[in-house]
Amino acid sequence: METVSFEHMVDGTPEDYVLIGRELAAHKAEHLADHVLGTLKAMAGPLLGYPVDRFQHSLQSATRALRNGEDDEMVVAALLHDVGDPIAPENHSAVAADIIRPYVADRTHWIIRHHGVFQGYYYFHHLDADPDAREQFRDHQWFDDCAAFCANYDQNCFERNHDTMALEDFEPMVRALFARDSRFPLPSMTLA
Repeated sequence: METVSFEHMVDGTPEDYVLIGRELAAHKAEHLADHVLGTLKAMAGPLLGYPVDRFQHSLQSATRALRNGEDDEMVVAALLHDVGDPIAPENHSAVAADIIRPYVADRTHWIIRHHGVFQGYYYFHHLDADPDAREQFRDHQWFDDCAAFCANYDQNCFERNHDTMALEDFEPMVRALFARDSRFPLPSMTLA
């Protein structure tokens, strides 16, 4: 495999960075969706006190979104909304939102970014926290959308016997989403 000529980035040449850009683009095209799906699959197993594991919770969320007529982008967002849980439980919403951000609309990103505090409406009062913490966003244009997301695709997705679709049903949507051009592309790595 061809590699760059440097060991310190400051010593890189234009050709080195073209090579990196080419390799990164190829890797993204071939493996990004696989990495995301692998992270989702890694959520299978521990119940953490819930009636279903986080993987099944995510599948229930996506199943409900799809059956409710949401577009593919929102279905994938529902599928991945908790994907940050295993590595960043305290800020899992931000992690999940940042994973999908380059490939989704601002509205979808905002909903996933804020769903954690909005979800608190259903349980924060049991933890001596403010269940109305979401009210800080009351005047935001997507407040109602995020509240609806949590009501319809999150707080109710812990059923042991839900008629949940399989991950394979959602995989084409995940692959299509992550095959989109990034809304935040890296600088062009081509030689002028």
